[in-house]
Amino acid sequence: MRYVADHDFHIHSNLSSCSNDPNETPENILKVAQENGYSAICLTDHFWDSKLPGASPWYEPQNFEHISKALPLPQNKKIKFYFGCEADMDKFGTIGVGKELFDSFDFIIIPTTHMHMMGFAIDNADDSIERRAVKWVERFERLLDSDLPFYKIGIAHLTCPLIANQDKTAHIRVIDMISDNDMEHLFTRAAKVGLGIELNFNPFDYSDEELERILRPYRIAKKVGCKFYFGSDAHWISSLKAGKEKFEFIIDKLNLTENDKFTFVK
Repeated sequence: MRYVADHDFHIHSNLSSCSNDPNETPENILKVAQENGYSAICLTDHFWDSKLPGASPWYEPQNFEHISKALPLPQNKKIKFYFGCEADMDKFGTIGVGKELFDSFDFIIIPTTHMHMMGFAIDNADDSIERRAVKWVERFERLLDSDLPFYKIGIAHLTCPLIANQDKTAHIRVIDMISDNDMEHLFTRAAKVGLGIELNFNPFDYSDEELERILRPYRIAKKVGCKFYFGSDAHWISSLKAGKEKFEFIIDKLNLTENDKFTFVK
């Protein structure tokens, strides 16, 4: 059976510091989810646990007290609205959510590709295409080495432009430098621990040739048995509305079936 695009598990409200849309409220998010025909969505505002060291000045105010202002989340009979977070990883491998808070979240997504955060995610010495390719592998490996409840962990936007934003194609060139062998090793480990792989990119931003290069990691992940979920990474209502069309396109490109679906719902 073809993969059903019935969810969006990476959504920000205007509690995230990078959202400036006053309409990006839980109530409006739920309305758009209903319009898109979703049965499950998850709020994943940016977060860093105030009990853990290492928060950047940008992350510091985005603690549990702040993001939990969204609670209780609105619900309706057709859609389950889950409470999650996007907890980052710093350059030392520290993940910004402590064990005592694991049970406070239904789902936790962790980006390893926020390499635009110089000094926080990577050192200034790593600011080259070649070094970013090395860090892509190292940071993924560190995540897999972490003590996490992987059944409800997703790794966010592995091919996003934030990997390298020097120019429009820099992030694609970084991906090109990562060998199939390295990717197969990482994704095989991810499949074994049960980590969810996020599909979160705009396929319409790329030429056919560029898109094939973006799809390569996900094709390898599928081959070794990884499971996938969709995330719009919406910070604005307009991008939340646009997610469904992108999801459907990616499903066809990767020939995804329901057997490829990741879910944290128990």
